[in-house]
Amino acid sequence: MSQKPGGSLRSLRRTNEEQLLALLLTHSPLHRAALARRAGISRTTVSTIVNDLMARGLVVQSDEEPGEAHDGRAGDLLAVDPRAAAVFGMNHTFDGVWVHLNDLSAQEIASRGVALNPACGPAERITAGVGILRDLLDEHSLQLGRIIGAGIGVPGPIDHTTGVVGVSLPGQPWSHIHVAQEFERALGLPVAVENNTRLEALAETRWGAGRGVRNLLYVGLSSGIAAGLILDGQLHRGAIGAAGELGHVSVNLDGPVCRCGNRGCLVLHAGIPAVLTALRPAFGEGTGLDEILRRTAAGDRAGEGVFSDVGAVVGRVLANLCNLLNPELIVVGGELALAGDVLLEPMRAAIRRYALSLVRDVDVVPAELGLGARVGALGAAALVLGEAPDLAVALNRMTVGRTTPPGVARPAAEQVDSGEAS
Repeated sequence: MSQKPGGSLRSLRRTNEEQLLALLLTHSPLHRAALARRAGISRTTVSTIVNDLMARGLVVQSDEEPGEAHDGRAGDLLAVDPRAAAVFGMNHTFDGVWVHLNDLSAQEIASRGVALNPACGPAERITAGVGILRDLLDEHSLQLGRIIGAGIGVPGPIDHTTGVVGVSLPGQPWSHIHVAQEFERALGLPVAVENNTRLEALAETRWGAGRGVRNLLYVGLSSGIAAGLILDGQLHRGAIGAAGELGHVSVNLDGPVCRCGNRGCLVLHAGIPAVLTALRPAFGEGTGLDEILRRTAAGDRAGEGVFSDVGAVVGRVLANLCNLLNPELIVVGGELALAGDVLLEPMRAAIRRYALSLVRDVDVVPAELGLGARVGALGAAALVLGEAPDLAVALNRMTVGRTTPPGVARPAAEQVDSGEAS
């Protein structure tokens, strides 16, 4: 059965609305002429749609200064109203959860976390995270219906073909759980789920040490070791979402057996347990990482030696990744990165020694955003904010049927201008 003309025009109208919203979410502020040029539709159509979007409270005039390429008067610059809706990121670590709430201009509305018992299961963790979110919404007089995007971070590999979290570290609470389904059931809205380390990479790219970098390698050195890859400005997940398992690159084929079944994995030489084991003879049984970092910073020779070894072995692996991926920048995060240059200098030296001359001068810098669940929550919000087409669809649907303010003419969907619905 052929589609009715009115339905076809309404569908085209909706497509044009969402295209303009996506452009404003990504490139605002823009003038109507720039919108028409980028969208490939007429200025008359753009003006008609923009007037309607403004009447619905989605688009406002921007007071930002126009750039050199701006065409039109400064007062005619347009942007999505950052208060029209909100997005949030929630990140779960083994011992905590953090929720970060942003408006549509990526400005923080609120941010809060709580510690959790590492032994608690998924249901308790979901309840804690959703409880924080609802408290933040209440405190800022926001309704859950104004949330148009949610990102969730969990530890462990996520098979993006099934949505199920795989087994990584022992005691991983999310193993074999379809996290997206569980949170969609709890929240009543669609969510995107991603691995913690990848979200930390996104956070550092948007707000931290990697701002403006389009090809970035993030390395998280903790109890496990993982990488987050930003390639040509996009998060790289791999075929099924398993990219970045850096800790299970073998650095010694005759080394000890890893729980993954391989031998001599990097995590066995450079993870937190390896550091604690190596320094036990010098520092004593039961000495924690905080004390090790403090004593190493004070000049302890044993601590310096172990962190130098860790930096060197990680640097050799990163040299191979530099040859393969040619990143602009390497950002090092995780608890071990708190050792600073005693770790990073041997890492840089190994990259210079083992990488090809074309790529060996890559900068290696510490992460800027700190540690803990908060960083992943920032990245989860960045994950949602980076999906402008999806946000545009959700934003447009959220206000369908909203009453147009008095005195503002609402355009008819059936009007046609130069082949497009106005």
